[in-house]
Amino acid sequence: MNPASYSREGDQDTAASLAATRRSWHGVAELVMAGPQFRRSGSIKLRVLPGGFGTVAVPALRVDGAELVAGSRRLALAGVTYAGLAAAAGVEPRDLADVYQDGPGLAPGDPVDADPAAAGYLAACFASGDAALRAFAPGTEPVLWPEHFDVAIDLGEITYGVSLTSPARTPTYRRGPGPPGSSGTPASARPGR
Repeated sequence: MNPASYSREGDQDTAASLAATRRSWHGVAELVMAGPQFRRSGSIKLRVLPGGFGTVAVPALRVDGAELVAGSRRLALAGVTYAGLAAAAGVEPRDLADVYQDGPGLAPGDPVDADPAAAGYLAACFASGDAALRAFAPGTEPVLWPEHFDVAIDLGEITYGVSLTSPARTPTYRRGPGPPGSSGTPASARPGR
């Protein structure tokens, strides 16, 4: 999907669909993918994949548009709760509130509601961000962090990234110490690395 064509529609229904799909993807990223992965491997890292994103360790799960792919099963990201989706994928939902503070704020019993067209647009945005980071710093491996739901790279002590910011939330965080004289949290201090 061409991100520019989707964003030009600009009506309230489109904005609401994008926000709901982004929120649902963020919930899936934490509760169904990174949480269970952290329980098994100690890593919260996810990665951008064609059509969406996926885990980097077991359990092998990925989001492809408006579906969660678990082995040969394709599970709709609509009409189900995060707990139901996790059960269908063969994992137990797990939030990461003990690992970081700024997650999606969703619970296993909350509903998942991803629109296929909005999911295609968000996937194209993540793919563009991932490609830009790889072009900016060849040889780096971008990570999709479930906390802020951003794709980022670390270069020395500075983190560069791309975020699909929710309209209800502005990106008020900053990672890495930045230029001399600034303050911040070193990227190496982040959990689940």
